[in-house]
Amino acid sequence: MEQNRMDLPNSTLVLVLGILSLIFCWCYGFVGLILGIIAVVLSGSPRRMYRENPENYFEASYKNLNAGRICGIIGICIAALIIVFVILIFMGILAAGLSSWPYNV
Repeated sequence: MEQNRMDLPNSTLVLVLGILSLIFCWCYGFVGLILGIIAVVLSGSPRRMYRENPENYFEASYKNLNAGRICGIIGICIAALIIVFVILIFMGILAAGLSSWPYNV
C-alpha cells in the first residue's frame, strides 16, 4: 500500500511561499501579504484531497502543506499589521503637517 501513495500537489510550493511570506512581510509588506495569500489559496484543494482520501497521500506532504499554510496565515497577519501601522504613521505625519499649514505661508 505504501508504494501507491503520492505527494500532495503543490505541497512544497505552499511551504516555500509560506516561508517567503514570513521573510518578506517585515521589509516588503505587500510582497509578504501577496505571497501569504497565494500560499493559503493554493493549500485549499490539496487539503480537501487529503481529508477525503488520506490513504492515497504521504503524511509528510500533508504536514508540509499545513506548515506552509500556517506560515502563510502568520505572514498575512504580520504584513497586514505592518501595512496598517505604516499607513497610520503617514496619516499622522500628514495631519501634523497640515495642522500648521496656514502659518507656514
